[in-house]
Amino acid sequence: MRRKGGERVEEAEVEEEGEAIVLRDTSSPEADHVGARSRKRISKTQAPSSHTFRSSRRSKCKLDTKLFESHLENLWCTFSQAKKIIFTCMDSLWFAMYANVSSRPKVLGWIKNKRIFSKKYVLVPIVRWDHWSLLIFCHFGDALQSENATPCMLLLDSLKMADPKRLEPEIRRLVLDIYKSEGRTENNQLVSRIPLLVPKVPQQRNDEECGNYVLYFIYLFVQDAPENFSTKEYPYFMNENWFTPESVDDFCKKLQSSSRSDVENCP
Repeated sequence: MRRKGGERVEEAEVEEEGEAIVLRDTSSPEADHVGARSRKRISKTQAPSSHTFRSSRRSKCKLDTKLFESHLENLWCTFSQAKKIIFTCMDSLWFAMYANVSSRPKVLGWIKNKRIFSKKYVLVPIVRWDHWSLLIFCHFGDALQSENATPCMLLLDSLKMADPKRLEPEIRRLVLDIYKSEGRTENNQLVSRIPLLVPKVPQQRNDEECGNYVLYFIYLFVQDAPENFSTKEYPYFMNENWFTPESVDDFCKKLQSSSRSDVENCP
């Protein structure tokens, strides 16, 4: 527990037990978070971010959630304001928290504050079963019947043997709850028809690179995403030759050399 500005601030703890995520003492008001990186630093009294979580054991991946979020904040500062208008990003622990039924109302409240239906692309970093992957919501503000800008989901995974499709039931449950919380009319039948696409992206070389690959996925996708994503043009640039392992290494070196002052001075 910490005190800031006279307020009692509880820290939350996430423990992994097998495939379950157990939340301890999760207490926090609503917040905006990553989408607002361009305007302000995150208050410690806002929605639980990865900085306020202590993992019960270090992930097999080289990046734990705290370091991942630190790198993501630095990365977000490099994007132009034009990109930040059409992109937003969820905290990397929200998906895992949503898996806990008692935490869903809070998570859905924080997501609602992100105003994702006003964005063309919503980046959802996922860490489950000691593995990182990237979910992307495309054009969720458009009608499901739209042809020019197709509402769809992308799931980018650098370890196909991890079977990324096993996340699909949770993903669709989350999407349906998001629509409901926004008062939208989409029902389970319509949500089940939203394409979940898993492109064949470059694969990691060992069991420690998944977090770095997700950060690089984010960096490249923000740079290269089409103005209007259409399933007819899928997979666009997302293929096995999208980038080289050496480019991931160079990218990571630049991230590691970026300083905290870069975030503090983020425009």
